[in-house]
Amino acid sequence: MVRTDVQLMLDVKAGDGNSFELLLQRYRTPLVNFLFRMVRNREQAEDLAQEVFLRVYRAREDYVPSAKFTTWLFRIATNLALNSVRDNRYQKLEVSIDAPVSLDAEDGDERTMDVPEKHPNIEQHLVEDARRKMIRHAIDKLPEKQRAAVLLHKYEELDYAEIAKILNCSESALKSLLFRAYEALRVELAPLVAQRARQ
Repeated sequence: MVRTDVQLMLDVKAGDGNSFELLLQRYRTPLVNFLFRMVRNREQAEDLAQEVFLRVYRAREDYVPSAKFTTWLFRIATNLALNSVRDNRYQKLEVSIDAPVSLDAEDGDERTMDVPEKHPNIEQHLVEDARRKMIRHAIDKLPEKQRAAVLLHKYEELDYAEIAKILNCSESALKSLLFRAYEALRVELAPLVAQRARQ
């Protein structure tokens, strides 16, 4: 019988290290993928994921299953990611304004977002690759909290109540945040939609 996240965490609280390993195996990949989409750096995402699990482990004795485990986990991850993005913003200001910016950086790291076709030809592959880059770039341009909300909603498929708890806001505030984010994405990605309509 598969134990729930809450059961595993309660076992961790009781001193069972194997249960923590199971949680780590279950959530490491989704967590690293989420963090990568937030910070756009694979090594940094790995470090942040390690910090998330470290914080979960340190808090094991105080754990109370008042919310879903994923809500708690992604709340820690989101707070760390938002802090990291803000900290790195100041570092980026030191970089020369006319330094070339490449959207291709870390390109191979988003395989989890790809939906492979049965037999794509090279042209389809290039078109899809360009489309993914455009979407990633549009999401990257969102303010941090909007980006976190969109990633939690679309990629992690969490419901409004969970995301509101993670972002520490009301559901109505979250809906407003998502509305603004999706409106910005709609405007940013209008050329992509127009291009697909012509195909």
